[in-house]
Amino acid sequence: MHNQVSKRFIECIKVLKKEGDIRSFRQFAIAIDIHPQCISDVITGKREVSVDMISKSLQHFNINPNYLYTGKGAMILDENETSIIAPVDPVITIVTDQSGNERIVYVPVAAQAGYGQSLHNPEFIRALPTFTLPGSSFQHGSFRCFDVAGDSMEPTIFSGEKLICSFVEKEDYFRGIKDNYVYIIITRSGVLVKRVQNMLKQNGQLMLVSDNSYYTPYAVELADITEVWKVTHKISDFMPSPKHIRHAFHTEVDLLKDTISDQSKLIRSLNATVEKLLKQNRSTYTRL
Repeated sequence: MHNQVSKRFIECIKVLKKEGDIRSFRQFAIAIDIHPQCISDVITGKREVSVDMISKSLQHFNINPNYLYTGKGAMILDENETSIIAPVDPVITIVTDQSGNERIVYVPVAAQAGYGQSLHNPEFIRALPTFTLPGSSFQHGSFRCFDVAGDSMEPTIFSGEKLICSFVEKEDYFRGIKDNYVYIIITRSGVLVKRVQNMLKQNGQLMLVSDNSYYTPYAVELADITEVWKVTHKISDFMPSPKHIRHAFHTEVDLLKDTISDQSKLIRSLNATVEKLLKQNRSTYTRL
């Protein structure tokens, strides 16, 4: 499913073709120095329009950027007309390869402190590592990879694991953020990995819940949220074989049993000593 910017971008291309400014989608791609297949993929819904495509389109055609980002105003401006872009949240900053294919941006722990304040800074995003993953599920939409630090989501997610997440459009927050699913919530102060209860319709908040019951749930205001990413996959270190895990578990249980047995013996010994002392005291008081 296309995001709104991609839908409006396609509408603008169709208007350019209808008005005779371009003869075909292929000519449009060549004019903005983009591989025709990339434009074809946008038209057919296989990918979202990239920032690079939009930038080059605005340089070669009089597409109204205000319409692309907000849906307001004419799609195509008159020759001498200029557009003032309304103050809205910037679209997601992405990184593409030489063929225009979007790459997954990796946000390590060291970069997460500044991510909330710099996520719309192209230079900051381009400086982060990027990679791709096989499979059709990663060929549509925008993805990020975030490191996990801390134990608040144990035993579901452990510190050191990497989470692959798909971008949630801001216009989809009310219906697209599902209760009890795990999301990356980006605020200007940090990156949060939590299970979510969507209370936006009731009070404009998301309730963030940790799987580790030691941590207390808390709410975050919609106004404080800058991005939301839905966790779809996780990358974990390779674990020992189940046989080894069971052996280690049984060993720990045996040690625990031995410890409990020793403590029980100690308690019985103490009880016997206390009883003996009490009897001696009662005998002394009786003679007195």
